[in-house]
Amino acid sequence: MQTIIKGKNLEITEALRRYAEEKIHKLEKYLDRMHKAEVEMSVERNPKISNNHCVEVTIFSNGPIIRAKESATDMYQAIDLVNDKLERQVKRLKRKRINRSHQGSNQKGKNFISLEGKEKEEIEEPRIVKTKSFLLKPMTPEEATLQMELLGHDFFVFINAETEQTNVVYRRKDGNYGLIEPGV
Repeated sequence: MQTIIKGKNLEITEALRRYAEEKIHKLEKYLDRMHKAEVEMSVERNPKISNNHCVEVTIFSNGPIIRAKESATDMYQAIDLVNDKLERQVKRLKRKRINRSHQGSNQKGKNFISLEGKEKEEIEEPRIVKTKSFLLKPMTPEEATLQMELLGHDFFVFINAETEQTNVVYRRKDGNYGLIEPGV
């Protein structure tokens, strides 16, 4: 697997590079079709941010792209945290794949797995419990944002009156709004 390690506001030492590569390569035992991993390490210069060491990892495989980002007071700790998060995501993905291959069972939505020497544990998988359908109306992104606010939702799907394509507006964590448009 190809591993690309980049640094932002930080010089990547050989020890740091080796540590990150070892952690990422351990994920291959869960996801055998990984072909590329990008690791971006950065240090925030703002003194008010205590967890200023950030690590973002993107894993490209034949299946879905997996991404995780974590921050800590130390770069090695941030690498450990992001690796733990990626491991949980990869295990969840693998459980879903196993669950799909055994869909004929009576235990729909439930999955029994062995967790490293522990007793078998029942895990409830999330599933779609409600479906909504609605008319998509042509409107501007500003009108869609207003409609989203009036409904009290975190996102809103609409047809952009200017481009005549389906778009999504959403509320960002920083309080602003985002617009998702289909790519070309």
